[in-house]
Formats: sequence, C-alpha cells, structure tokens
Amino acid sequence: MSLDPSFLKQLTTFAVGFSAAFLAALWLSLIFWTNRDIRKRSRDRVLRIIAVVVVTVFFLPGFLIYLVLRPGYTLEEEYQRALEEEALLQAIEGAALCPGCERHLQPDWIVCPGCGTVLKKTCESCGRLIELPWNICPYCTAAVPGMPVEISDTESVLEQGQFDEDETDVEIEIEDDDIQSDLDDNEVKSQL
Repeated sequence: MSLDPSFLKQLTTFAVGFSAAFLAALWLSLIFWTNRDIRKRSRDRVLRIIAVVVVTVFFLPGFLIYLVLRPGYTLEEEYQRALEEEALLQAIEGAALCPGCERHLQPDWIVCPGCGTVLKKTCESCGRLIELPWNICPYCTAAVPGMPVEISDTESVLEQGQFDEDETDVEIEIEDDDIQSDLDDNEVKSQL
C-alpha cells in the first residue's frame, strides 16, 4: 500500500493551513484576553497599550512576559482588600484608649493600670459604672455629683445673697500682704 504523493501534499497543506489557522486564532485570543485582563487590573491607559502590544508583537513569549509583569490583583480585589484593611483599622481605632498613656483599655476598667488615670465613676444611686463626663446616670436617671451648675442656679444664689463680700476682701488683703512682703524681700536682696 503506497500513498499517493499528491494526497500527501494535500494532507500536508491541510495540516499546515489548520495549524496556521489555529495559531492565528490563539494569537488573537491571547490579544483579546490580555486586553480584558489588563482592564481588570489597571486604569492606566499606557500600561494597557503596552501590555497588548507586547502580546501582539512577541506572541507566546510576549504573553509569558505579560503574565510575569502584570499587576498581582484586579481592581476589585484591591478594593475588597482596602475595605478589609479599613474595617480592621476602625476596629483597632474603635478600641478605647487611655487619655493619659494611650494604652488600650477594657470597657469595664475603672482606672488605667498603666498610669492610674480614672476612667469611669460609679453612680451612687444604682452602683453602675458610667462615663466621667456624664452628668446623669442613664440607668437610673439620678443626677451625678459634680454636675455643672446652670446659670439659673447661679443667679438664684446671687439674688439670695448667700455669699459674704467681706470674705473676698480678706482674700484680696492677704494677697496684697503677700505681694508687699515679696517686694520687701526683693529690696533687701538688692541692697546686699
């Protein structure tokens, strides 16, 4: 059984044509895939053009070069990663810090163990812990000692005359005496 040389020639031509068509289709598909992939990974137009040109000119070696040099993550993956990092930072920053030494605190601590700063106070009425700046206990609605005096309360104290004007004069006289004795001490030192 011998093969006809014209049949072998046709078979070879068909195989070469099929191979050429396959390589052309592979080349075009790699170009389109590279274009689609780089669009997912970068917003930079110049980088997109360079990636497609490298794959177009160098074919398979260019595609391998692109795979090595392309950005590691897609834009969506980078966005998700940034959201995760931001959530972690907010969780860390949301933790209470001591105003004195900036140490991380537990929510039920009354005093900072690092520097001794008072962090919370106890409501005298119900015994629960409340924040220092709070003037009213949110649990039992009792007024907390140290509550700031409102203007109307100050005016009522002034109207009732519950303070003694002589006491303020005495304080001023004492201050004047202290100043005078300081001046006398300085004169003695300057004469020496």
